[in-house]
Amino acid sequence: MSLSVRDLTVHYGSFPAVKDARLDIADGEVLALLGPSGSGKSTLLRAITGLEPLTSGTVRWDGEDLSGVPVHRREFGLVFQDGQLFPHKDVASNIAFGLRMHDVPRAEHAERVRALLELVGLSGYERRRVTELSGGQAQRVALARALAPEPRLLLLDEPLSGLDAGLREQLAIDLAALLRRSKITALLVTHDQEEAFTLADRVAVLDDGEIRQEGAVRRVWRQPVDEDVARFLGVTTFVDGEASGGVVRTPLGEVTLPDVEDGAVRLGLRPHGLRVSPEGVEGEVTAVVHRREHVRLVVAPGGDLSTVDAVAPVTADLRPGDTVRLALDPDGVAQLRD
Repeated sequence: MSLSVRDLTVHYGSFPAVKDARLDIADGEVLALLGPSGSGKSTLLRAITGLEPLTSGTVRWDGEDLSGVPVHRREFGLVFQDGQLFPHKDVASNIAFGLRMHDVPRAEHAERVRALLELVGLSGYERRRVTELSGGQAQRVALARALAPEPRLLLLDEPLSGLDAGLREQLAIDLAALLRRSKITALLVTHDQEEAFTLADRVAVLDDGEIRQEGAVRRVWRQPVDEDVARFLGVTTFVDGEASGGVVRTPLGEVTLPDVEDGAVRLGLRPHGLRVSPEGVEGEVTAVVHRREHVRLVVAPGGDLSTVDAVAPVTADLRPGDTVRLALDPDGVAQLRD
């Protein structure tokens, strides 16, 4: 079973919110629509569900055109940012709502609810009122409700964005395990790169209503298609280099990149692509920001180079005006495809 989207376009009046989108999601695969706010990713998801009318294009499931199929007949499960649970109902009743909507016999409800709560890590919460749940627990209930009728496609629209950072990270890990264990086909909308890369097998990067790049997570992360996509994926510095035998030589030093082809290349450096080191390019620290796991620096290397972002160990005692040496770290280096 698979989803196929071809040349999907959505207009709001004369404004093109989504332009000629093309996507495929295979059975058991998780695809993330990744992009900044206003990029069109939620509009694209809503168009796939049938909640947003298409200006042109098609949405097909296993070859069947869904243009005439209403939302509740597409057999898709939906989870939104706020969960949209019924506050006057308990947990079991919220989950059973999805079963009633799909005509599952009432005699099967209790066992199905129990199994779903076990799946999302909330065994024993059947009679808990949803107003008594934490944000993370509420999203787990919303997920269980969406999974209740065994949808052929699960659609998640920024499902973790309303949670605090620590809870969001843990729930992302738990959700990734659940999706893979259950082999659920899913489409995730998010602006959070870490969330997308934790949950998804592939990502499609959207900007200004267009899919700018689509592919396996590691490939998109390591080889962004252009500078705009690279910046969205955390690149802050660009540098030209010359590759030979898997080693790229740049004004900021050398770095080993096993997949690079010989010749001129353009690299994108995330902040951790340059690290304070005993050896390397010398520069003056112009700004220091202490983070939880490292010290973020802005460094002026001198010469024709502009300031660059870099990181130092969290224990480093550095101040503006100090001199440091920087070395390239391949884990923070991307190679631009163009």
